[in-house]
Amino acid sequence: MKRHEFRCLHRLRVRWAEVDMQGIVFNAHYLMYFDVGMTEYWRALALPYAEAMQALGGELYVRKATLEFVASARMDDEVDVALRCERIGHTSMTMTGAIFRGERALVGAEIVYVFADPATQTARPVPAALRELIQRYEAGQEVLRVVTGRWSALERDAAPLRRAVFVGEQGIPESEEWDAADATALHAVAINALGQAVGTGRLLAAEPGVGKIGRMAVHRALRGTGVGAAVLAALIEAARTRGDHTLRLSAQRTAMGFYQRQGWQCVGEPYDEVGIPHQTMERRL
Repeated sequence: MKRHEFRCLHRLRVRWAEVDMQGIVFNAHYLMYFDVGMTEYWRALALPYAEAMQALGGELYVRKATLEFVASARMDDEVDVALRCERIGHTSMTMTGAIFRGERALVGAEIVYVFADPATQTARPVPAALRELIQRYEAGQEVLRVVTGRWSALERDAAPLRRAVFVGEQGIPESEEWDAADATALHAVAINALGQAVGTGRLLAAEPGVGKIGRMAVHRALRGTGVGAAVLAALIEAARTRGDHTLRLSAQRTAMGFYQRQGWQCVGEPYDEVGIPHQTMERRL
């Protein structure tokens, strides 16, 4: 088992509640680590798990899990959980996993999942859309596409996501979310392999040569997976194509780190907008 053999890696730190008196991880906790790894695998596929399974008409159930112990993880170790899809059968899929401390493999795993009817738990064929998506991901191909266009074309995809994030999660009044600028803005929507909108944003013309990006929203299950970066890159490219030399945005303070990693800089002092701390940020093209 080598790290480079896996595409999906997730780092976690061993906590005191997971170890025995000798500071060694209880064996059963390794299954929990692999379960966390599977969550990250679905995120890497750009699939919000609950909505994806509903769209696919089934659910995945563990049929068999086999662990091979090589060495122990200890209290405060940082370990990487790695997974790859080894095989997709008619109704099942086999995942191969490993837990690494640095380059050393501590535990190996083989986990077999069965795709089944959630009501009866009877096996169903693995949907072609899921099969093809996993094969593309394991081959290193893109699992997400970003489309740009006018509100008239993208409202059906973008509006529910914005409502869920800004109104549902953040408590912004519905009346504050929608404005006339939507009709004139260029919108970007990230679409996963099942046709689900998982990220969105818009680009306005603030003044000649200056664009303004706003209404950036990503499905709560997929934040930190690159969806937001893909939407932002599409809007930046659109601004560059139309000749903008500067871009500005109003970032929620909790999202400042994301924008700074994308090359944005703070301008002026923080302020409140709709009751949420914000910071103006700018990027030269």
